[in-house]
Amino acid sequence: MVQHEGIHHVSLIVTDLQRAKAFYEEVLGLKTIERPPFDFPGEWYAVGDTGQQLHLIVHNGETKRTGGIDTRDGHFAIRVRDFDETVEWLRRKGIEHTANRDSVTGFAQIFLLDPDRNVIELNAAKK
Repeated sequence: MVQHEGIHHVSLIVTDLQRAKAFYEEVLGLKTIERPPFDFPGEWYAVGDTGQQLHLIVHNGETKRTGGIDTRDGHFAIRVRDFDETVEWLRRKGIEHTANRDSVTGFAQIFLLDPDRNVIELNAAKK
């Protein structure tokens, strides 16, 4: 039987590393961490302080997603401390998003797209 300890990392395909870095660092506030010297470009980020990571991998093709925010599409989620503060931050940054404080999930959810149209969920415990 597989005994899980947690999610180590999520990898996403991006087409423009500088554009993606600006989003993940300036909008989501993620901090870079050391990345091995692979023979392809990318960036690694710490997500929170529990060892979880986000890895960006540059792909010179096109990403498959072309539509808007679809909450049922493949995505990853980051837990945030404050729903209202996060929504206000995204508004100030001009980031399109959908927010649902009263999600059937039992926690508040915010969905947005990165520059390559990868779906991201930000969620917060209900107050």
